[in-house]
Amino acid sequence: QVQLVESGGGLVQPGGSLRLSCAASRSFFTMGWYRQVPGKQRELVAQITSRGSTIENTNYADFVLGRFTISGDNARNMVYLQMNNLKPEDTAVYYCNGRRAGVDYWGKGTLVTVSS
Repeated sequence: QVQLVESGGGLVQPGGSLRLSCAASRSFFTMGWYRQVPGKQRELVAQITSRGSTIENTNYADFVLGRFTISGDNARNMVYLQMNNLKPEDTAVYYCNGRRAGVDYWGKGTLVTVSS
């Protein structure tokens, strides 16, 4: 059974930073972070594609450009999201995603709350 487990969420003040981690039970060509707030659709935050130890591509939603950085450790089946200069509108449940052969796998999510 494929598992993705997120960690690192929590409460942070505006302007602060958090680092999310996702541990996967297997490797994926594409991994990413999505977020969702109540009443809205889940949206892509950042995505990374890699082959072996080579990162082939990263892409980001416009609203996190320059503030968030996605990275991966394929040897450990890990993906990270460094989030800097957090804003209240970044408050959401953040989900780790792994995609393989057209199938999406999801973690259970980790809550990020940005508030003073």
